[in-house]
Amino acid sequence: MTATSPRPAVAVIPGASVGRALLRGAAGSAPPAVALVLGIWGNWAPSAWTDEIVTIDVARRSWPQLMELLGRVDAVHGLHYVLMWLVGQLNGGLNEFTARVPSAVAVAVAAAGLAWLGRLLGGPRLGLYAGLLLAVLPTASRYAQEARSFAFVMAVAVLATGALVKALSSRAGGRWPAGYAVLIALLGWFNLLGLLLVAAHAVTVILRRPGRRVVVRLLLALTAGLTAVVPLLILAAAQSSAVGDAAPVTAGTPFNYFTWLLTPGQGTLPTALKLLLTCTALAALALLAVRRHKAPSLALAVGVPWLAVPPLLLMAVSLGHPLFAYRYLLFCLPALALLLALAATVVPPYQQLLLVLLTVVPLYASHQAIRQEDSRQWDTHAVIRTLRIHDAPGDAVLFSGARCGLIATAFKEAFTARPDLGTDRTAATLGTLDHLPATPALLQQRLTHTLRVWHITCNHLSANARQAATRTAAAQKQALVRGGFLPAFHRSAPGVDITLEQRSAAR
Repeated sequence: MTATSPRPAVAVIPGASVGRALLRGAAGSAPPAVALVLGIWGNWAPSAWTDEIVTIDVARRSWPQLMELLGRVDAVHGLHYVLMWLVGQLNGGLNEFTARVPSAVAVAVAAAGLAWLGRLLGGPRLGLYAGLLLAVLPTASRYAQEARSFAFVMAVAVLATGALVKALSSRAGGRWPAGYAVLIALLGWFNLLGLLLVAAHAVTVILRRPGRRVVVRLLLALTAGLTAVVPLLILAAAQSSAVGDAAPVTAGTPFNYFTWLLTPGQGTLPTALKLLLTCTALAALALLAVRRHKAPSLALAVGVPWLAVPPLLLMAVSLGHPLFAYRYLLFCLPALALLLALAATVVPPYQQLLLVLLTVVPLYASHQAIRQEDSRQWDTHAVIRTLRIHDAPGDAVLFSGARCGLIATAFKEAFTARPDLGTDRTAATLGTLDHLPATPALLQQRLTHTLRVWHITCNHLSANARQAATRTAAAQKQALVRGGFLPAFHRSAPGVDITLEQRSAAR
């Protein structure tokens, strides 16, 4: 009887297994850590602008006042307002720093989620590259430093896409479709336009053809998720007048939007660096298209629709009703990071190095630009600093421009003992986002009791708000002239004009 030869042992290289373990660990921990550090770094420097001031003001209201507001206007941001109200309760109030930290955490979650998604689609290296790319893109940091809901929408979109990928597996149980349903509901409650992601997911499912059982599960999950958003849809339809203006779609919109995904500091980043960054990203995507046979097909089926379908749909809708504001599509940024990471995995090492070197300078310059004090639409820091340096006992303030007066309510400490002459009733007591302005007679009466008034005009406004602000400013100016006030000091800053009106000695 011939003895059976033993099966040869497979050689185990300790270094290789350790390397794989380190790669898996880095893919899981490095992206969220980098995203959080970049999100918090310098987030106190940029001035809060209109929407952030609204967030801070709303989060400082009482719970009944918050519920009254959401029943009248801005319910589409209701879930974010509730979260920020809870953060304010835990911290004893909000300021610019604490109001922005939750967004930084949301971007860190998005980076961690994209690293997880990349591992599902192509392994640890793709996960590490994708998560890190999202973490270092300036647009991600820009919205990690904004006290609004868009970073949360992005995080939920990443997690929902990961749940979809898991649910597409024929071996997946019911928990992943159930999780997908919950995440789709959260996506809609954070921002209704985030539901454009569903169209991208539909294209992915069509491309993958997962089988009838999987499709039925996904359809049931999607139905449940969308049904949970119906109450918000009904409420939002009655509040449609609260939607702000958006620029019309033009031939240059796709390129400008793509550039914005890479760097939001279009007003401060030099044109040459902006073009360098954009062209490098386009070159990377072109290389991916050429070498697409080397990339996992599922990664392409997920990333390409995610990047392309939502903006195309929103552009089509915006041809009739302008809604194409770039920030509404921030949830597509992870798709770009995923595809760029995919390109990095299919090109030779020297091309990877070249792509990195070409982007270092523009990325650094953009990160610096978004952390400047005047990088937002309103330079509220300039207002507060001017009053602190030049004010005198008894000075009053007079705001002109939609929601401009919320500066005083959002930053109460800076406006203590400076009465707001132009407000009759505050937005909090009215259950709205705008103060009720004082009548001309009431304003004239208040002006008789002061010698110096700081007239603060916010001029970065939507078209409709600008018309109303122009009328209000004209009426206020007439009241100041009739009261014998003359300009004694003036300063302009991004989005605001600050004028000290002083009563003439002849009066």
